[in-house]
Amino acid sequence: MSLFYLVILALVQGITEFLPISSSAHLILAPQVLGQADQGPLIDVMAHAGSLLAVLVYFRSDIGSVVLGKLALLQGRITPGGRIALLVGASLPPIILVAGALVVFELVDALRSPLVIAIATLVFAAPLWLADRYGRQVETLETMSFKQAALIGVAQLFALIPGASRSGVTMTAARALGLTRSESARFSMLMAIPVIGAFGLVSLIELIRAGEAAGGASLGDGLIVAGLSFVTAWAAIAVLMKLVDRIGFLPFALYRVALGLALLAFAI
Repeated sequence: MSLFYLVILALVQGITEFLPISSSAHLILAPQVLGQADQGPLIDVMAHAGSLLAVLVYFRSDIGSVVLGKLALLQGRITPGGRIALLVGASLPPIILVAGALVVFELVDALRSPLVIAIATLVFAAPLWLADRYGRQVETLETMSFKQAALIGVAQLFALIPGASRSGVTMTAARALGLTRSESARFSMLMAIPVIGAFGLVSLIELIRAGEAAGGASLGDGLIVAGLSFVTAWAAIAVLMKLVDRIGFLPFALYRVALGLALLAFAI
């Protein structure tokens, strides 16, 4: 696998993972656009591992607070960090149950097609803009309810459709429920930690069980992708968190429309 292709995959994963434009859609399409063979499961796992490390590092203060908060919960005390842990926990049951069912019934790859990606990219652009345009900006993680967290978790189910974007649907739901732009992005990324971690673990187990060549990729290839994905994901998170209150989500909605139309023309 060429270094150029590895760099492209890492940049695609790192930049798109936490932006509301669907990293899975871009990773599925990258080899088709570049005329390359599918990168294989090892590269996907390592790319997501790099992105996961980036969000852990960027939100290290929140993560430390959550860890201490969990210890306090065991002692019967609810700290701000413990409350964040409970909010994230309240968002997880829907995605765990439905994604688990898709894995058990081997339906994970059923929707991985350019046409589905194109339609989902277009369909979920409008809700992203509408929620940001008309949603109130009054709630933070300190004031949001567990019911709101659970509803955002239900919205996360749409992320199982390639092109919908996990970060996109969760930020859309958060804005519709009144969270500020920056807090919507923050909660979406904190929600991503257990989801990406679980995805990586399941993918790694499947890779080990298969015992097959990982799409022609070596461990060295995977490490390159993980490292570059970490750097680009950290930069993307930093830029988004600094600018999202000022620029809103309209630029991402417009990008989704342009990408969706281009993909639709390609698919048809």
